[in-house]
Formats: sequence, C-alpha cells, structure tokens
Amino acid sequence: MSKGRNHKMQIHGVTQAIGPQNLSGPQAARPNATTSTNQPHQAADQLEISPAAEAAVQAAEGGDVRADLVARVRSEIASGTYITPEKLDAALDRFLDESA
Repeated sequence: MSKGRNHKMQIHGVTQAIGPQNLSGPQAARPNATTSTNQPHQAADQLEISPAAEAAVQAAEGGDVRADLVARVRSEIASGTYITPEKLDAALDRFLDESA
C-alpha cells in the first residue's frame, strides 16, 4: 500500500470482492471516444422461439394434455405397475429400429 493513501476493500460473501470505487460507482456511464450523437440507433435484441419450444409452451398451458391419462400413468408409476415386460419389449424394438 502506498504511503498517504488509504484504500479499503469490501467483501460480500465468499465469491465477491469489490475494490475501491469512485463516488459515482462502477455502474456510472463513462463516455468514450466512439460515442457520437450522429450514429444511427442500433437494433434491439431479439428472441426467437423454436417450434419445439412453442409446442412445449402450448402443452404446458393445457393444450392437448389429457388429464385422465396423466393421472392414470402417475398412479401406475406410483404403484409400480407402469413398466411391464410388454412395454419394455416394445421400447427396445423401437430403439433398435431407430438406431439401425
């Protein structure tokens, strides 16, 4: 530490350390050489949602969900009767067909 200067460091939790800051703080806007009032406005950020995500949102909002089927499957899973040898064979056959 240099003589005549008193620096303090603030520590917030185990992962954050903030050194000495100006009175305006680290978030203050700082002008730079490339800033100009004559520059055209930049385009705003955009968000694109894939068709799969759109379908997931619609299903979550109650689209084509069959509440009776969901309740039955949940009940079978809870009781341990959902997975049967026939279902396992069918799933294995589909898997082998897709990977061939």
